[in-house]
Amino acid sequence: MSPQKKLLVPVSSRRKAVNDFFPFNSLPVECQLHVLSFLNEVDKCSCALVCLSWSCLVRSWKLWRVADYSRRGAFHLGQEGLLVSNREFERWKSWVHHYTHHLISRRASLLTLKASFDLGDRCNKWSELLSHLLDNVHCRDLSHLDLNWTFTLFEPLDLRVHSSSSSHQDSITKMDQVTSFQELLGKLAHSCPRISKMRLHFDWSDLSVSLLTRFQQLRILELKYFWVFKLVTPSTLQTLTKSLPNLKSLTLHILVPLRNLGISYTLESESLEFLDVSPSRGLVFSCLKLPALRELRAKKIVRGITLDRRTRLRIQSRWPCLYHVLQQGTPKLQALNNERLLPTWREKSYGELTAILEQSCYCVQHLDSWLW
Repeated sequence: MSPQKKLLVPVSSRRKAVNDFFPFNSLPVECQLHVLSFLNEVDKCSCALVCLSWSCLVRSWKLWRVADYSRRGAFHLGQEGLLVSNREFERWKSWVHHYTHHLISRRASLLTLKASFDLGDRCNKWSELLSHLLDNVHCRDLSHLDLNWTFTLFEPLDLRVHSSSSSHQDSITKMDQVTSFQELLGKLAHSCPRISKMRLHFDWSDLSVSLLTRFQQLRILELKYFWVFKLVTPSTLQTLTKSLPNLKSLTLHILVPLRNLGISYTLESESLEFLDVSPSRGLVFSCLKLPALRELRAKKIVRGITLDRRTRLRIQSRWPCLYHVLQQGTPKLQALNNERLLPTWREKSYGELTAILEQSCYCVQHLDSWLW
């Protein structure tokens, strides 16, 4: 006996039945948006093709909270600095402009901005692109900024330019970068006053420091190298930390030029709880006034300088021991270089602490071999 044939259901009826019983569509709109917010940009665009209701959901500004120009996405071209072809660079540049247009058309309300552009590039005008983005999206609530304004991802290495470059031309290029960076930083200070986390290269000019101190909500700050031959004056560093009342975490990449060896710094902050100066070279503290500091990371890096012993000792004799600086200025310190300190470390040093100080203290007592 042949099995009974099933009646065919029209396609339209089947689609209607699926829509009627699909649980996701029964959720409140805010819940649907919350679920979709976990998708990346590519997946969100794919969801927009499913149906009309999902397309309307994906167009909501609430789903476009991140502008990430540093991600490679479909461009799996390797690590930063890899030589790429002009064609690959043009593809990536086209993606950048389409991505910007997409964020603006969605009326994005940004919480995070990540970018890596050479702001001194007069040809591609990356500075204008970022300014255009900030002018046409809602960025009042922007809280996280990760900006490398000295380097453009996937930019081909033009051998003709590099072969004819000179120190004078490099100086002009750096000044263009600094000028564009300061203009962008001023716009961010005006349009995005709620930034609480910032990671960027920094030139330490008076204007840039003044602009940075306008971000009064900053809690996490990392300042990386820009021009390693420029001295960061002690007064500049002290002004910056004193002017940020909510700063909790600070990471500094500072290289003290050889001609300025012997200089020392004072750091003062009522709120700072975490300080990392391990990426710095030659950064020596003469005084710390950090009543809330709980963790410090510092590293003594060999500079490879050829100096006679008398000169080395004369330079190092100007600096106090880091142990005494910490005793006097960090009453709540609990960890040094990822090592938990004993509760009695202020009363008396011990073997493990001495080993840590030999790796991080620049004074004569803790070896003078770092200048060799």
